[in-house]
Amino acid sequence: MTRITEQDSLYRHLEKMSIAELTAHINNEDKKVALAIEKVLPEINLLIGSIVKQLEAGGRLFYLGAGSGGRLSVLDAIELPTTYGIPKGIVNVILAGGVEHLIEAREEEEDNREAGWLALQSHDISAKDFVLGISASGTTPFVLASLKACRQNGIPTGCIVSNPESAIASQADFPVEVITGPEFVTGSTRMKSGTAQKMIFDMISTTAMIRLGRVEDNKMVNVLLINDKIIDRSVKMLMERSGITDYEKAKALLTEKGSVKKALNHLGK
Repeated sequence: MTRITEQDSLYRHLEKMSIAELTAHINNEDKKVALAIEKVLPEINLLIGSIVKQLEAGGRLFYLGAGSGGRLSVLDAIELPTTYGIPKGIVNVILAGGVEHLIEAREEEEDNREAGWLALQSHDISAKDFVLGISASGTTPFVLASLKACRQNGIPTGCIVSNPESAIASQADFPVEVITGPEFVTGSTRMKSGTAQKMIFDMISTTAMIRLGRVEDNKMVNVLLINDKIIDRSVKMLMERSGITDYEKAKALLTEKGSVKKALNHLGK
């Protein structure tokens, strides 16, 4: 396999560049990310379709990763219960070193070949669920060994990698190889590879939640009422969709029912 993520940066002597030169070059490299994702949209669509199928049948999604990609998946997963009102535990993260040690960046744990599968087993992983491996290199032992175990146990899998023809892609049922090229700082996959991973996580979770009925029109009708900003937005959403013209009346109904969707159901809307 070709490790494009480890190839030398296209830029030399970064330390001699001005701030303006550095930011311009980084921005030019970032522009390549969306185009790289566009090339693999068919593969992403197949991946999302399989994830939605598992979730619709009562299964769960497990992001499985290490390093920057694994940590970015935590950011995606933790926002979904609030944004879309789904129960916690529908979308999960198995992070090398443990989510509880997120800020410690235990990079050495990416070489642990047993920990990922053991963590999945602790969640009673089954063929109803879906495991998505995340690895810029496509070779991370923590991810690779876990996907192999999933395959042996009939658990559907996918992956997001940044190198072609990787070992991890070979073990995934729905591989996505998004090739963003050499990093601006050689080997620093927290940059373009990480940006691509974040964009794809957004695609996966947002599309899945829409397909699962957690969005109506373009509104977060199941958002949890956790702060004043969201409550105000939700009151206005309820007024727009229900025809209620009195703000306080709409707010009282919203807070009683707990979400825009439940308030609309109560009104028969």
